Amino acid sequence: MLDNLTQRLAKVVKTMRGEARLTEANTSEMLREVRLALLEADVALPAVREFIAKVKEKALGEEVIGSLSPGQALVGVVQKELGALMGADLGPDASQLSFAQQPPAVILMAGLQGVGKTTTTGKLAKYLKEEKKKKVLTVSADVYRPAAIAQLESVTKQVGADFFPSTASDKPVDIAKNAIDWAKKHYHDVVIIDTAGRLAIDEAMMQEIAAVHAAANPIETLFVVDAMVGQDAINTAKAFNDALPLTGVILTKLDGDSRGGAALSVRHVTGKPIKFAGVSEKLDGLEAFDPARMANRVLGMGDILALVEEARKGVDMKAAADMANKIKSGGKFDMNDFRAQLAQMKKMGGMAGLLDKLPAQFQQAANGANMDQAEKQVRRMCGIIDSMTPAERAKPELIKANRKRRIAAGAGVQVQEVNRMLTQYDQMNTMMKKLKGGGLMKMMRGMKGMMPGMR
Repeated sequence: MLDNLTQRLAKVVKTMRGEARLTEANTSEMLREVRLALLEADVALPAVREFIAKVKEKALGEEVIGSLSPGQALVGVVQKELGALMGADLGPDASQLSFAQQPPAVILMAGLQGVGKTTTTGKLAKYLKEEKKKKVLTVSADVYRPAAIAQLESVTKQVGADFFPSTASDKPVDIAKNAIDWAKKHYHDVVIIDTAGRLAIDEAMMQEIAAVHAAANPIETLFVVDAMVGQDAINTAKAFNDALPLTGVILTKLDGDSRGGAALSVRHVTGKPIKFAGVSEKLDGLEAFDPARMANRVLGMGDILALVEEARKGVDMKAAADMANKIKSGGKFDMNDFRAQLAQMKKMGGMAGLLDKLPAQFQQAANGANMDQAEKQVRRMCGIIDSMTPAERAKPELIKANRKRRIAAGAGVQVQEVNRMLTQYDQMNTMMKKLKGGGLMKMMRGMKGMMPGMR
């Protein structure tokens, strides 16, 4: 998101050196770069003007302290104001969903057709079920597209939530009322209502969604918008904000847009917090939006907290503890354990996904490594292990020439790849032996070059 801004700021930081104070003269070039980057990212002009004015007001006269360069000091001001523009000024709880009403809490999803509203409803159901431990019911009030009803039923089943059936002959207001009644009788905590969208804003749609809103009385009315639509997001956001008492925004397809200006424009137009961001097509690809952390990522500072959260979600802590105990007690690290380590890496979103959350200097250091190729190698290694017999996985020393040829044929790879994977297993096994003896630092020094694509 806003990759261009990240690159422009990095360039200007290198050129602004050696002055003790930020002045209009030494900040004008950087502010020009920021303005151009924001406009190129499709941020609305009124939002850009307001942002630049605030940065200039806060920056002028600021002391450049310690080892900071003037460019770094100005980036600090930009980071703070970028966070505020994204909603950090609304307070830490602004991006949280409210459940402060008698269950079920009703969430109404609003937005144009094609922005990913139905899939996002499923993702939100998964998030609430797993992260907030809520019993969730979804329902589709989109009577114009029977496929939308079937799609919501499908994604709801995939995430393990409950679905309330509706048909194209039902009235949207009746659907909402019936679903809420059902939720009350079956003790659901949350009802998420997916509403109909259109390809463009029209009066009939606005009247219908206003009627559904009046009948459902939702505690949260979330405007779902495609992060890739650019300037069109402004007009859409204004129309929905005028028609409905919005409580927040969900940005979809944020992973598919390097510009991401809609994030800033919609927040500026509606005055409502961005509550979630869709960061992948997968059903777990919905993140709670944190303005300050997003500002860090835009400015190339990374999002280490998000990285930790990915690790917490992806790593099976019990399995990790069991393996640690096994190694410490003298147990052997075998191919089953190696396979489990590779699977954990895949669950954490792959190397490219993790790299995206690291600070810019780490990303630049890894530019020489082909992340896509590395992830393909990990998948191949899993395929090679899956082609082994249980005895071979438990005792890799059994694997000699004939067995290697059979394993390679079963995995659809060359024998050389089997040899390479066995070498990497041996390296990992050696490290595990050092860990058993308490040699953690030796293990860390030995890690260089072990994993595929990261030599």
